[in-house]
Amino acid sequence: MIETEILQPDAAGIARAAEILRAGGLVSFPTETVYGLGGDATNDKTVARIFEAKDRPSFNPLIVHLPDVAAVEAYAVLEGEARRLAEAFWPGPLTLVLPIRPGAGLSPLVSAGLPTVAVRVPDHPLAQDLLRAAQRPVAAPSANPSGRISPTEAAHVLAGLGGRIEAVLDGGPCPVGVESTIVGFAPAPTLLRPGGLPVEAIEACLGGALLIHHAQDGISAPGQLASHYAPAAPVRLNATKARAGERLLGFGPVEGAVLNLSPSGDLVEAAANLFHHLHALDAAGTAPIAVSPVPNHGLGRAINDRLRRAAAPRS
Repeated sequence: MIETEILQPDAAGIARAAEILRAGGLVSFPTETVYGLGGDATNDKTVARIFEAKDRPSFNPLIVHLPDVAAVEAYAVLEGEARRLAEAFWPGPLTLVLPIRPGAGLSPLVSAGLPTVAVRVPDHPLAQDLLRAAQRPVAAPSANPSGRISPTEAAHVLAGLGGRIEAVLDGGPCPVGVESTIVGFAPAPTLLRPGGLPVEAIEACLGGALLIHHAQDGISAPGQLASHYAPAAPVRLNATKARAGERLLGFGPVEGAVLNLSPSGDLVEAAANLFHHLHALDAAGTAPIAVSPVPNHGLGRAINDRLRRAAAPRS
């Protein structure tokens, strides 16, 4: 059991977090999407500890976080349509799956043995400060036990990983609240996971070309496991009302909701509340959760993706 430090979002806290990362330790830190569980992406033992702390399957790749495009280019090949997206949306909630640059020095555990690596530049001042202070590429999946609800507050991290990691850099709630959108290029731009950047914005940047939607025939990027983001209670989707014994997680002006993602039907508010409300329902008991329908456009795609995985049969 490790005594997990809680670090304040100031110069001393950032310096301590960077020191821990350089020494091979694990630090959870906030991004604009969710809290990440960070470790030195060049250190095999550290990356193995990320999988161990999360109980994460080793075939599920990790996202490498870097402070800017120039830093990304030291580890991955960024060109063509990928570069166009990077210049438009980084820093921001977009992950690109790119060819690994020869001699990059990343641990092969980061890419789960694939010739590509998932990278992004987070848009959060604490994440930016930490990445620049650490001077390391930081592998950082969401800071939760594998398959469980992603953390959007430091308290969520401590509830799931306290005693397993060295520190949490507490930056308050994450503003976006769902993970990054992941796009691959094999060879055409392909949506691998909907997320905090709407698909429509990506397609507009690509001149209106529609993204190919990934066929689920293997794991090529993070967040593609069928059962993921799951509370302990069973989840039923597209519920117009709760059945006997269920708790309703509402969206829009519905009656009888224990919690509501957005009473006004605002998808941005709903995305920010999604994991927070699932954590609250998880902490309150194991009665089944019914979820109101959520429109499947904009951030609704990401919300519905997470809800489908939360409701999937558990292995």
